[in-house]
Amino acid sequence: MKKYVIIYFLLLLIGANSHIMYTQSAVKANEPTVIPDEAIRLRILANSDSDEDQALKREVRDRVNEEINKWVKDLTSIEEARKLIKGRLHIIKEIAEEVVEEHQAGQNVEVKFGKVRFPTKLYGQFLYPAGEYEAILITLGEGEGANWWCVLFPPLCFLDFSNGEAVKEKEEPKNEKQQEGKEQVEVKFFLVELFSKLFN
Repeated sequence: MKKYVIIYFLLLLIGANSHIMYTQSAVKANEPTVIPDEAIRLRILANSDSDEDQALKREVRDRVNEEINKWVKDLTSIEEARKLIKGRLHIIKEIAEEVVEEHQAGQNVEVKFGKVRFPTKLYGQFLYPAGEYEAILITLGEGEGANWWCVLFPPLCFLDFSNGEAVKEKEEPKNEKQQEGKEQVEVKFFLVELFSKLFN
């Protein structure tokens, strides 16, 4: 009888460890996303750092993003995305010019696609080095204000890499790792207590 009880508790221990390993994998899956080597970015340069110019930049961002996300959401290859975006640069420019006109900002709009210079950026635990990356570059007016950027393909524009903050689409569980550690300790103490009672 004692042998069967020992086997049962060993199986229980294996099951508990498997649950902990699964939880750790789930936590890792929720960590910040690494930008793939093959990616197409979107960068928008504001005319200046004035409140009005920065607000204009954000509206251009929202309107352009909304449109491009419709285009790329079902694409599976960067070649397809590149061809589609190149063919629709005039639409992106029209959207940006429409926003500028609505605000009567009187700023020129320039839209380019190709290699664009990006500054070094720390996002979460990942450091994205400065360099030239394939991107759409929208320049408003003089283009001397703070910039904003995200990754269009694969679609990662729900992450704002410009300021290092993720746009929260839903509330994340708080202290998930602390809770995981607490559960692990509780399982271990529970098993130790049972084994002690069994052999005493």
